[in-house]
Amino acid sequence: MTNSKQLIAGLTTAFCMTVQSVYAQSADVLAEQWAGYEAVAPKNILDLQPFRTTQRVTDERTGLEVTLVSLNPATRAWYLLQLRSAPDAPLATYHLEVADPGGKELTLQQAGPVALEIKTVEGRSSCVPWNSDAHELTEASKSGLAYAPICDGVLFLRNRVSGSRTNIEATTDFLRENIWGGESIVRFVRDNFFKDSELETSQMLAPAGASGSKAGPAPMKGRVAPEEQPEISTLLDIALEGRNDSRMVIGQWYPVSGLEGIFASTFQPRAISDAVFQIPGANRLDGIEAKATGYMIAFDLGLYGLGYAVGTDHPDLGWSPRPPASIRPRGLPGPDGIDTPMPLVPLGMVNPVIADRAVATFTAGFKRQHGAFKFGDMAGFNLGHHYGFIEKGVIFSKLQPNLSTLYGLTDGTIAMKTWEEADNALLPQIAFARQNGVPLVTTDPESGAAVPGDRVTRWGPGNWSGSAEAELRTLRAGACMTSADGRDYLLYGYFSTATPSAMARTFLAYDCEYAMLLDMNALEHTYLALYVQKAEQVHVAHLVPGMALIEKKAKDGTILPRFIGFADNRDLFYLTRKEARP
Repeated sequence: MTNSKQLIAGLTTAFCMTVQSVYAQSADVLAEQWAGYEAVAPKNILDLQPFRTTQRVTDERTGLEVTLVSLNPATRAWYLLQLRSAPDAPLATYHLEVADPGGKELTLQQAGPVALEIKTVEGRSSCVPWNSDAHELTEASKSGLAYAPICDGVLFLRNRVSGSRTNIEATTDFLRENIWGGESIVRFVRDNFFKDSELETSQMLAPAGASGSKAGPAPMKGRVAPEEQPEISTLLDIALEGRNDSRMVIGQWYPVSGLEGIFASTFQPRAISDAVFQIPGANRLDGIEAKATGYMIAFDLGLYGLGYAVGTDHPDLGWSPRPPASIRPRGLPGPDGIDTPMPLVPLGMVNPVIADRAVATFTAGFKRQHGAFKFGDMAGFNLGHHYGFIEKGVIFSKLQPNLSTLYGLTDGTIAMKTWEEADNALLPQIAFARQNGVPLVTTDPESGAAVPGDRVTRWGPGNWSGSAEAELRTLRAGACMTSADGRDYLLYGYFSTATPSAMARTFLAYDCEYAMLLDMNALEHTYLALYVQKAEQVHVAHLVPGMALIEKKAKDGTILPRFIGFADNRDLFYLTRKEARP
């Protein structure tokens, strides 16, 4: 492993450059916090924040002690406000979020009465939400809102709420948590009754004149030239330019109506080029998955930014039951030393200000229960390789080496790679990250070519889920990165039924440089929705019709979209329009 002192020195140097403009923070304090982060010992969520800064002021008039913790000054998004009325009084803690953090800094006012000071390029303002006359924090706490506005809407108080879940998810959770052998029951039902349950297929038809666009990513590498590819009928529930009814030409990209820089494509693996199937490292496909219809949605990362939010319940922070108990250090409540995010409040939705710019959301990945290795070498070290995740620069679970990671930096960079220990030097700059297993597609270090991940055909060691004989096909979703004509794209792939080999072959056919699994087995786990502005309303466009059943309705009949209109128990990714530069 990398020498800890060298890593601390590198992190301290990188982070001090960022933190100096916010608070004066000594290298010794940063080193001490990093040591606490690294320690394999019981801790709390604050101990997992090695770059946090703390201000503490006592109001001389009232004796009120006010503490403000910036959980990551590089993102300037999340803070803990702590109030204590007397030395022996209980501590009241509030999780605050800057509604739109770009260019804002939140500090404690040092001169005069104690207050929150909000600095922007336009100037400074202050507010005292704990003021006994205004009762703003008290009222916000009682509001029942997941995001309760305070300080004239500049800040949100994040309130703990119950995250929504479907009946299927509630039933499986009950079995797993309350019935001995419940996981086996769930697996039996899934393998025998839900196998290929969302399978979509269609005959290949002669083109009827509809065609895709030359814009967007490169078309799928097929057995024939793109203009000669057949059409298929699809269930895609998204309005596209140039589409003839429900039919789409395989492998071509169609612009999504009303959303610049977003494209859709359909595929069946049997139409993929023979050259792609000749790349070693993946299994041959059976007749069912070869004919299974799936979809790709491409997002131009020059126009859209990516974000991530943890669900109210998932991913959890305790131990996954998958790795052997022998690897668990005695007394450790979870692989990172914690089993609860408290006093932080995960909400499983996008805050209302940012949501106004949202163009898409999709389910992010596995629950903690399944987000670790049961078989193979990776189950036996790094505490079983529990998948890590970070929101708003706040570390919920450490990023583990050897795992596929989709992450974003504070400068807006979006990337996907297999995490290495040396990559921890990026932690001071990470805005979000989510890990999910091992790669479907990666880069051959010798040739530089994209190839299937080295565990695509290894069922247990790849933690792909399903039967031990690797026979199970199922509904799956994945993501990849690709580039075309100098533009970078994030691709979301929906596979109505597939094995990892089918996913790898398809992502390779779409010229992906790196690809990873997201989640699987049910529509709520492979959910994607687009938000299209039509006149004065926003239309929610689902990837396939069944996903609309996951939404809720207000009393007046208004559709409340998942991840936007209500809190969810699962984590998510969201895409937002980038603000135009002057």
